[in-house]
Amino acid sequence: MVDSGPGLRSGATPLAVRMRPTSLDEVAGQRHLLTPGSPLVALAGDRTGESGSVSVILWGPPGTGKTTLAQAIARSSGRKFVELSAVTAGVRDVRQVMEEAQASRDLYGISTVLFLDEIHRFTKAQQDALLPGVENGWVILVAATTENPSFSVISPLLSRSLLLTLELLSDDDLGVLVDRAVADPRGLAGKVVLDPEARAAIVRLASGDARRALTALEASAISAAAEPAVAAETSDGDSESGEREAEASSPVITADVVARAVDRALLRYDRNGDEHYDVISAFIKSVRGSDVDAALHYLARMIEAGEDPRFIARRIIVLASEDIGLADPQALGVAVAAADAVQYIGMPEGRIPLAQAVVHLATAPKSNAAYLGIDQAIADVRAGKAGRVPKHLRDAHYPGAKRLGHGKGYRYPHDNAIGVVAQEYLPDTLRGAVYYEPTEHGNEREVSARLAKIRRIVRGER
Repeated sequence: MVDSGPGLRSGATPLAVRMRPTSLDEVAGQRHLLTPGSPLVALAGDRTGESGSVSVILWGPPGTGKTTLAQAIARSSGRKFVELSAVTAGVRDVRQVMEEAQASRDLYGISTVLFLDEIHRFTKAQQDALLPGVENGWVILVAATTENPSFSVISPLLSRSLLLTLELLSDDDLGVLVDRAVADPRGLAGKVVLDPEARAAIVRLASGDARRALTALEASAISAAAEPAVAAETSDGDSESGEREAEASSPVITADVVARAVDRALLRYDRNGDEHYDVISAFIKSVRGSDVDAALHYLARMIEAGEDPRFIARRIIVLASEDIGLADPQALGVAVAAADAVQYIGMPEGRIPLAQAVVHLATAPKSNAAYLGIDQAIADVRAGKAGRVPKHLRDAHYPGAKRLGHGKGYRYPHDNAIGVVAQEYLPDTLRGAVYYEPTEHGNEREVSARLAKIRRIVRGER
């Protein structure tokens, strides 16, 4: 059933490869990059290959169409197309492409489109080898990367290229891809029936990744095609009649078939719906409540459902300050480090620093004192409780400031043996106000005792 195309008989070509668009018109999603007159459309529309175009770097998550866009340009443009992978290509390969591209331009007036996949894997020396060709117009570079180019691509190459950001495909885009793959002769050629619930399950499982959606569809089609035969072999009736019955009807892909085929649970999780908010809410409350196991459970659900890891990292950073604060001063540093790690290494490895940060935060002592303190201070400011800055604290560096009494009477704390002096810092209208009230949890126990002494000295209460 699935072996319908010549590609399958000759080499078991994956469905995702067979279904690659042959033109930009077939590309699903990325409409913001494919408007009339955009760099990609202009590049693909140049039938002669003689007009100038700029190099582009395509940055986006896996399965969003970076390779697809490059190959669609190759099929549409009149330019020569060369493809290299940073995994296998070296400096010598790059220089050979540059020499051939220069010859093509000088002899025939046609430039070369060089598609370089996973450019972030190129070393600085390898990227340097690209510069002459890009600078002189021998090649038009179309590079793809899943990592932030600001960290993985050298500055001279970035400055000579347009950075285009690809977005995760919407559920509607994925639905179009799946329906096309079921019906298209290049795909399953209409030899299976896709149940609506199974279609929704595949779209949900893909989480914006076209390749993942088509891979799940292909695995499900193979599984669905095998089921009638299994049923016929195990039935009590005539096996030949069972086979005829199986051939008479097309295999049906159900949600259960999808779940078995991809060997993972189909999570009910809409990134824009109620489940998204429910899971992140449960995650935050589990960390706040110090239940590390529940926190890891909800982290796993978000990861498996394809939640943006940057969103998770941002929430962890907020948690570190809002619910832990100075009870564990290292918590914020751990959270920020985890966010940086996810940005550098991506997923799926990014789950490891995320988990480390979550475990640290969930098991840390808790305090929301800093969070409550800033909110109370903001409330006073909004209520008009501001007042003038005391004169001895005002800037005294500009001409005429001292004549106005600015800085007069200011006591420099470092001149004191203990580094703290009696001095009023708040405006008169807020004299004696208290915003930060540390708890007795973790490190704040020490902060609390020290702060009490400091306040007595500063406010002249000793």
